[in-house]
Amino acid sequence: MDNGKAMDNMRLTDTNTNTKHGSGRKRTAWIASVLLAGSLALSGCAAIDTAATAASSTTSSTTSSTAESATAASSATAGTTAKTIADTTAAAEAFMATLSAEQLEQLTYAYDDETKSTSWSNFPVTFVERAGLNLTDLTEVQQTAALKVLESLLSGESYATVTGIMNGDQYLLDNSSSTEQSLGQYYIAFFGDASDSSAWEVQFGGHHLGINATLDGAADAITFAPTHLGVQPAVYTDQNGTEVQPFSAIYESAFAFYDSLTAEQQAALYQGEEVASMVCAPGSTCDYPTGTGLAGSELTDEQKQLLLDVIANWVGLADEETTADALADIEATLDDTYINWSGATVYDMTQGDGISFQISGPKAYVEFASQQGSADADVSGVVTSGWGHVHTIYRDPTNDYANSVAQAASTGMGGGGATGGGGTPPNGE
Repeated sequence: MDNGKAMDNMRLTDTNTNTKHGSGRKRTAWIASVLLAGSLALSGCAAIDTAATAASSTTSSTTSSTAESATAASSATAGTTAKTIADTTAAAEAFMATLSAEQLEQLTYAYDDETKSTSWSNFPVTFVERAGLNLTDLTEVQQTAALKVLESLLSGESYATVTGIMNGDQYLLDNSSSTEQSLGQYYIAFFGDASDSSAWEVQFGGHHLGINATLDGAADAITFAPTHLGVQPAVYTDQNGTEVQPFSAIYESAFAFYDSLTAEQQAALYQGEEVASMVCAPGSTCDYPTGTGLAGSELTDEQKQLLLDVIANWVGLADEETTADALADIEATLDDTYINWSGATVYDMTQGDGISFQISGPKAYVEFASQQGSADADVSGVVTSGWGHVHTIYRDPTNDYANSVAQAASTGMGGGGATGGGGTPPNGE
């Protein structure tokens, strides 16, 4: 059984009410209030909810304040790798200053600790325990400081996408039939010493999110390989009555690429109406299959740029310089990259079971897979399967985790099993 289907089956049968992972709806609602009220203001930053509206809203009518937020989010994507590293390091140090000695011990790991590869997954946190601190166990001040680390790392649009994913989990917790106790719970961990002159990693995630960002000030480089972005539901209405679609940019860029292809190219690309399962699921090892579908060498220059626009949804999570450097490396290998596609051929969420596609090359491996099942997270009138339930993965076959560790499979209940900074597993288990 593939990882995604196994995860769904586990969620359907799970009755675990393990309080190590939070204390249910009240605690996760607390962290949601930080996200939605916009109290991420260690230095007066804008509300997450406003940023999410700017980057993810699909409503046709837009208020002037939303337009101003969109402009701010767009300008926030500018910048350099060095500035992102410096800002993220400063935010990490500020966050750590709010923690107790015991919390610091849970948060921090050695840079080369294998836990960084085994403690994230597309499984709920009740089945693969994440490294570091559960945000629901933090005070509101500490939560705000932790999310400031994420905001400093990501561009405005990417931050809105990520918080849109998180708020989607909270939406399911508040409105769906799911009994899954891990919905709305997110963890943060640091591997290595936060520094703007040496390598360290920020790991942040939960069920539908797994960010592994390695920042290396000495090499002036940031990599997000590997990263898991997921979403459920694909479209929901937030507490302000705004329609949010966190994956709108991914869907739009993917179909822009597909629609640019000739009938002959589409025939080579297309694998069939049945949506494919993930081959290299988040948190698992991978042989990086290639050679299936349409070869990059068969694309025009314009089509290659459209393909890079798709890949940028994962490699372009930070500033402009980091994104440009990553895409330049990938562009040099596009002729040896293969793309395949299954499922729907028209961007219409009212039809079919969604899509899946795979981009496999020497410098980038991307999978996008609609999940055929809601995992019992049903909401009346809302699509939570197929188009409405998606898992994705981005990996760099040559540079996952900046080659600090090798990927090992997540080990199920109890997470990676490796010890944390103080010799005890995350959360003291």
